[in-house]
Amino acid sequence: MWFELCGCNTSIPLEPAVYDLLVGMPDGIKRIQIKTTTYSKNGWEVKIGRRPYSVNNLGPLIPYDPDSLDYFFILDGDLTMYLIPSSTVAGRVGILLRNYTRYVVGSARSIMLAPAL
Repeated sequence: MWFELCGCNTSIPLEPAVYDLLVGMPDGIKRIQIKTTTYSKNGWEVKIGRRPYSVNNLGPLIPYDPDSLDYFFILDGDLTMYLIPSSTVAGRVGILLRNYTRYVVGSARSIMLAPAL
């Protein structure tokens, strides 16, 4: 929804893909992986790794190939939205969001708390 509100066209892949969303941005079509967070004593954390396809999805997390994605779009529990380039977190399977505040693109709070018409 955030991408649409920003004037970007979006598309969901018809077949399974590494990305969750295709977004038409001014500099071309970008592949976006969408993630949510959990809270720990250190703050909002997000698992940005993936599990190879296996029975019961029990394999270890492995990092995404930064060439297969362009961005991670992350929504934390405070409704803060992040758009983090995949190259910035390459090789990681988890991050602590307080270290990525420069990638904050807004808050969904205003959308979620909008008065009913």
